[in-house]
Parts: sequence; C-alpha cells; structure tokens
Amino acid sequence: MKKLFLLDAMALIYRAHFAFSKTPRITSSGLNTSAVFGFTNTLLEIITKEKPTHLAVAFDSHGPTFRHVEYPLYKAHRDAQPEDITVAIPYVKKLVEAMNIPLLILQGFEADDIIGTVAKQVVRQYDDFEVFMMTPDKDYGQLVEDRIKMYKPGSFGKPTEILGVKEICEKWDIANVDQVIDMLGLIGDTADNIPGVPNVGEKTAQKLVAEYGSIENIIANAGNLKGKLQENIINFAEQGLLSKKLATIHCEVPVTWNEIDLRVSEINRDELTKLVDELEFRTLRKRLLGEESNSGNSETASQVVQKPKQSQVNSGQMDLFGNNEPTNTVNINGEFSSDEEISDENQISSKPKLNIHSKAHNYHLVDNEQLINALIIHLNKQDSICFDTETTSVDAFEAELVGISFAYFENEAFY
Repeated sequence: MKKLFLLDAMALIYRAHFAFSKTPRITSSGLNTSAVFGFTNTLLEIITKEKPTHLAVAFDSHGPTFRHVEYPLYKAHRDAQPEDITVAIPYVKKLVEAMNIPLLILQGFEADDIIGTVAKQVVRQYDDFEVFMMTPDKDYGQLVEDRIKMYKPGSFGKPTEILGVKEICEKWDIANVDQVIDMLGLIGDTADNIPGVPNVGEKTAQKLVAEYGSIENIIANAGNLKGKLQENIINFAEQGLLSKKLATIHCEVPVTWNEIDLRVSEINRDELTKLVDELEFRTLRKRLLGEESNSGNSETASQVVQKPKQSQVNSGQMDLFGNNEPTNTVNINGEFSSDEEISDENQISSKPKLNIHSKAHNYHLVDNEQLINALIIHLNKQDSICFDTETTSVDAFEAELVGISFAYFENEAFY
C-alpha cells in the first residue's frame, strides 16, 4: 500500500510553539524559531519513521470561512495569534516548499476541509492508498474509515496514536464515526466556540446518541425526554443543529491535486541550505541535508582543552593562572599584561599553515575561584571581549556546559 500523509500545519505549528514555550529557541538575530524547529522535527520524524510515499501540508486560509458566514462568533473567543507564530508561518511554508512538498491552501476553507476532501478523493480513486491525517484535532475522527486513519502526535510523554474506526468509536463511545459530529453538536467545542446544547455533557450526549442515533432524531423525540434535558433540547434545537453543521468537515472543497505532485521527491538543496542557515538549525542541518552547519562550530567534551601536565610546560615561575609562563604577569589590580613579543602581522600572515606550535600565544587555564574572580575583574574593564562555549552536544536542548573561553588581546586567551 502507498502511504499518503496529510499534515494539518497550523495545529502542528501551535503545538510546536507551546512545546518550547519555557525554553524557546532564539537565533543570534533575536528570531524565535521554536515553531519552525518543532514543525521540522515532526516532519522529519514522519519521513524517517513512517516512510510515506506521498506527502502534503495543508494550511488554513486567511480571512473568514463559510463557517464564519453561518455563525459570526465562530472562533471569536480565541486570543490573538502569538506574534512569534505569525512570524514563523512564512518560514514553515518556505521549508515545506524547499523540501518539494505540496502546500494545500484554498481561500475560505480550513485545513481540515482540505485534508478531508483530498483524503476521501484519494481512497475513492486509488485502491492501493492508505491515508494518514496528522493532527491533534479530535474533529478529524469523523473522517476515519478503512483506509483513512487519524495520526495523532504524542504529547507530554504520551506516544503517537494511530486511530482507525474501532479506536474512534471506542474513544467517543459511539456506534459509528459519523456520530462524532452529533456528539460535537450536543456538547459543543470550546476550542472553536461552537456552542452546542447547554448543560449537555459528554456522558449525557453519549446516552442520547446511543439511543436515538443522531441529533435530528434526538430533537424529533424530545417528548420522550424529561425535565431540564427535555427543555434544553427543545429550546436549543436550532443551536444544536447549527453546532453540528459547524463541526462537520466538508469533503467537497474545490482543491486541486494529483497523485504525481503528492509523491515524496528530492529536496531543493540550495533553497533549503539558505533557510536552515538563516534559522541557525545546526543540528537539523545534517538530518535535512546530510552535512554539518557552516554557521559555527561547537566542540564536544572530548575536544575541550586540558590543563597542561607539568612535563609539558617550560621551567620558570608559575603565574596566577597556574601556567609556567614567565612572560605573563598579573598586577595588583588583577589586570593581565603580556611581555611576549608578537611577530609583525604581515610576517606572520605570510607563513603557511600557522598553528599552536608555529604562532606565538599565551593560553591560560582558569580552574579555581581565585582565578575566576581575577578574570572577572579584568573582563569588566574591557571595552569588548570575545567568548565561546564548549559543550557536550551541538543540540542546545541536550547540551551541558563544559567551559567557556575568553579573549581580550590578540594571541592571548583564558579557558
């Protein structure tokens, strides 16, 4: 069977953004790339683990949809979209395009309508396709059938769920997946500001749907109900039917696609390289492009400079930084000075392959509190300094700090 994955972009972008809310990823230019980073990780995980033969990403369109026309308060209670997500969306689109994955967008329709339409059309036209709708949105349960499944990404330690007809019916305690919209028509959906019927919770809705099958039949048999429930079903019948309509995913959207375009294909290396470098995705670069980042190098713990052994240093008086360097001294104010004679820069630059053995230098190990305090005093007096971190990993979320190196004077540095 061929495998088509349809990704609900906005649901996954929001999920990624808030997953990194406590530890956001910020570039050197101040750009919050958390949403793009999380979305990229999700996309790579799907490609690597699930190995889809076909792939597409669906976006909501800007502006109102047909649901807003039906019910102006649809999604009206939602907070304004976080600015970082607004900034991230164009980058996600660039990423998807650079990976030669089709973007599915149609003005006036939401991603779930587009995904529902494509999913249903694919399984109707092809006998050898299985479709996976990747989203955490429970509404998609109404679309599930034999060869269309909901692929719900894991969160908060929970594993990924693949939900078919059996799983959806068990989750909602209903007889068939069509009744998902009857449940939503009764209980509403706070995420989308779908009102439902007042005071009808999930358990009551399950009992009503189990007995009468649909919200239309429940309304038609309202006379058999008792008390406040009967009153609410009668008084809010139109609201319940409207809620069901709003919750229904439309599968006849005039979106265009073809099987060839949906096939997983080669990435656009040039465009993807520019993008990952701009976003400073050093660890993801290798996974995306099979190469290391050009935008910086962090060493691992095994590459950290070690304190020289006594047999490796010249004889002479030990300086404040524990090095046997008679040409380096520290004055009473904690300032460092160097009497080392540095060769003329033009003369040095003319020598080939300069390295630690062929270029004059003074390196100091700062490994106790006294030395650290002395270095702080000195660094505070500088107009500018340079520093670099040594870590156990190049992944900012996994790395542990091993040490920091500082430089303030040419050919002299402190670790």
